[in-house]
Amino acid sequence: MNLKKIDGNWTDGYALDKHMLRSTFLGHDEYGHARFDNHRTEAGEAVYQLKYHQDWAQVQPLADAIADHIVPRFGPIGLVVPVPASKTRARQPVYEVAQAVATKIKVNSFEGIVVKAPAEGQNVALKDLSTKEEKVAALAGRFTIRDQIAENGCWNALVVDDLFDSGASMEAVCAALHSYDKIGKIFVATMTWK
Repeated sequence: MNLKKIDGNWTDGYALDKHMLRSTFLGHDEYGHARFDNHRTEAGEAVYQLKYHQDWAQVQPLADAIADHIVPRFGPIGLVVPVPASKTRARQPVYEVAQAVATKIKVNSFEGIVVKAPAEGQNVALKDLSTKEEKVAALAGRFTIRDQIAENGCWNALVVDDLFDSGASMEAVCAALHSYDKIGKIFVATMTWK
């Protein structure tokens, strides 16, 4: 682990490790796709295997690393919130890790509190936008809150995501959570940073 403090519109936040150590361009394959020789950190490789090869055995080690190395840096946490997925999958990697973190720290995970509306007329993936300003504009007004907490009260939330890049997505999610009167402090944990 090589923890990195990440700053934004949240109380405190950390990423477990850098995602990629180095990437060397190898040329194009017979279909014209760029090929790379990628060397990832242990956390980066775990995230890659989980997201792109559905290696569900990576969920618990990633969750354990967050619970053991990041969560103790925060105050009390009342619930876990995964960042909404941008790609539809039968099983969502971030939701699975968030649930495993929640189970380990003995709180509930609420994957439906923050809802992401589809982008209207936008064909470009957020990861393909080059500046934070473009990402912020693409995310404007897309996150809303669904009141799923039945009890009255105010809880500190741990927001979990896979990769921290510009922070635009995390800030948009946290801005939505700040509008929810049942959320107190917001802590964030990501599996890797770019």
